[in-house]
Amino acid sequence: MKRLTVAAMFSVLVLSAPAFAQVAAPAPPPLRMAFVDLQRIAAESTEGKAASAKVQALTQKKSAELSEKQKALQANEQKIQQGGAVLSADVRMQAQKEIDRLTVEIDRFQQDANAEVQELQQQLQGDFQEKLRPVLDGVVKELGVGLLFSAGDAGAIFIDPSLDITADVIKRFDSAKPAAAKPAATTTGAKPAAPPAAAPATQKPATPPTPPPATQKPAAPPAKP
Repeated sequence: MKRLTVAAMFSVLVLSAPAFAQVAAPAPPPLRMAFVDLQRIAAESTEGKAASAKVQALTQKKSAELSEKQKALQANEQKIQQGGAVLSADVRMQAQKEIDRLTVEIDRFQQDANAEVQELQQQLQGDFQEKLRPVLDGVVKELGVGLLFSAGDAGAIFIDPSLDITADVIKRFDSAKPAAAKPAATTTGAKPAAPPAAAPATQKPATPPTPPPATQKPAAPPAKP
């Protein structure tokens, strides 16, 4: 009877050994998630503010140039309206030709300005993302984040504030050493790409577009027809 009891106990211990091993194994740590607000980084970081300032400066420059062209157009229109029958046929014809020329020039200028601002925005946004990427990678590795979300694109209804690392990213981004500037291409005869811009409607002062988080030389003004 004793032998049977010992054998039975031995069998129980052997069969239950794997179960004990499974219980003793530590569970893997839960996957850590975090969120960043890219719009906030673009609005509050030094790099983002600098990019917005460049877009705003170009927009204001184009608005001022457009305003001067519109003033010249209005002056010729008033000349015809106020001159009435006093103006000679030649003077009236010359004023009308100038109106037609300025109308076409303003339309072309607006299109070029809009394209210039848009191109600048895209370039600055690309530069911004390129500089931000290594900062995000560093923060993610340091904090042990396994899954990082963009707060504006995740479609989340609620985000635990403890998961938001935006402030930390902005701090690291501002303190990061600027990358060495890339040498400019020296292709003979190559023209710089025309920067994008947004200009106002004809006959109305230009309204600067809202700058996004995205440098390029402005394109030359359109040639006269």
